Amino acid sequence: MSKLNKAFKSGGTALAAGLLMTCIASLPAFAVAEVNEEEAVIIRELETKGYATPSKLAAKTLLVAAADLGDRIVAVGQFGHVVISDDEGLTWHQAAEVPTQALLTSVYFVDDKVGYAVGHDATIIKTVDGGEHWELKYDDPEAEMPLFSVKFVDPDHGVAVGAFSTALTTKDGGETWGLKSVIPDPAPPLEGLEYEPHLNALFKGPGDSIFIAAETGFVFRSFDQGLNWEPIKTPYFGSFWGGMTLNDGNMMIFGMRGNVWRSEDQGNTWTQVDTGSRKSFGGGVQLDDGTIVLAGLNGGVAYSTDGGRSFEVVDRPDRKGYSAVVDGPDGQVVLFGEPGVVMQPDTAEAFNSGS
Repeated sequence: MSKLNKAFKSGGTALAAGLLMTCIASLPAFAVAEVNEEEAVIIRELETKGYATPSKLAAKTLLVAAADLGDRIVAVGQFGHVVISDDEGLTWHQAAEVPTQALLTSVYFVDDKVGYAVGHDATIIKTVDGGEHWELKYDDPEAEMPLFSVKFVDPDHGVAVGAFSTALTTKDGGETWGLKSVIPDPAPPLEGLEYEPHLNALFKGPGDSIFIAAETGFVFRSFDQGLNWEPIKTPYFGSFWGGMTLNDGNMMIFGMRGNVWRSEDQGNTWTQVDTGSRKSFGGGVQLDDGTIVLAGLNGGVAYSTDGGRSFEVVDRPDRKGYSAVVDGPDGQVVLFGEPGVVMQPDTAEAFNSGS
């Protein structure tokens, strides 16, 4: 079995892989709406060159991750699709040029112009115009190593992580990338570390720290821009698919089977939050008023108004899988997942009342 197939079949692999496997059979090949002959020629040329296919339905197919730039939202997903909204998610257009057809699993912007996206085949692409045009900076299809997350600590230093505890780092603004493992050598005697857990999501920690939400109950922490990592074992043995640092400086990680854990000491120790749900959560956002919204599988959306100490979980009637969420128009958040872009009330009360 190839490493990529192992990544898909592993119980703790990234939510992006799980979403793809659950909905791929029901999606049209490229979800291309009717086009005229001139448009068809352009599409064939781009496909031949390995570029993402233009599609009028790109915002209505699998989208895995999104970046909120304030005035702009950029989301990425299957077939190298990159879609952009300049009105808080109400309308979308597709990026003009994306040099890959790989599943894109993460997107991060250093500022309102410079951004990076990563995905399968160890793909890393970069934009300098807010997401309209992208350049391929790294890929390695033969390695069969999907990347799941990317983050920059400053314009020059960035980290991309993925399967089998592997990380790629850059010191020159994404122009070149070096391969390394995040597991220290020699590895500490921690249960589960020997499996080289997949690294599912990078997120900023308190101060200058960076964290990775990973498999087998691990989080990894770095204080030196991702050069060295410290594995921290939580009491949970399953997979964490995302994390965030809250407005009050405390931290949260979330993942499979309704697991949400908080830390009030910069990640040294973690306490489980009883969500009352078995829904798996892969993406989260904290709104300006402090409300936390988590998006997950089977239509699960969780809300917290007390800093993540408790949650109310609601079930969307579509029962679709969602892996990312950002702030949206007044009274709404924007979800991303199997059906592409979906609007959702930003409070549990509004959802339950049908408003």
